[in-house]
Amino acid sequence: MKSSIIKFSTYGILFGFISFLAGLYFDFTTNEVFGYATIVASLLFVYFGIRHFRDKQNSGKLSFKKGMAIGLLISLFTAIGIGIADYLYTAIINPDFLDEYGKMMQAKDPSVEIMELTSGQAALFMLAIVFIIGLIITLISSLILQRK
Repeated sequence: MKSSIIKFSTYGILFGFISFLAGLYFDFTTNEVFGYATIVASLLFVYFGIRHFRDKQNSGKLSFKKGMAIGLLISLFTAIGIGIADYLYTAIINPDFLDEYGKMMQAKDPSVEIMELTSGQAALFMLAIVFIIGLIITLISSLILQRK
């Protein structure tokens, strides 16, 4: 179980980092769509990690509970990795990003109230979003892959 979690968390984190770097070349609107697609794609490794454990390490058997445990841990580690990437980007690489993004959102719709976030708050928000999406993918994957 541990090796599946480490292996597929690493894949999710690496895919997230590489996609994150690729997204730096897009404008705000395109990057937002690309960012969510990257999150979902990074979390597809949850499905593959659960399936790998079931098929390669557990003789083709998987309980819903075990699938949830594996998927949630892969989701958590992937979320932490993407949160760290977000923090590094907004704190070090482009410290003006949050202000620029807020101004762009305000220009699109002046009635939108923009919260001012620190890099740490933005990273925690990203971590939470990734983990919640990972929870949903874990639930679906565990239901699909369970076998007695």
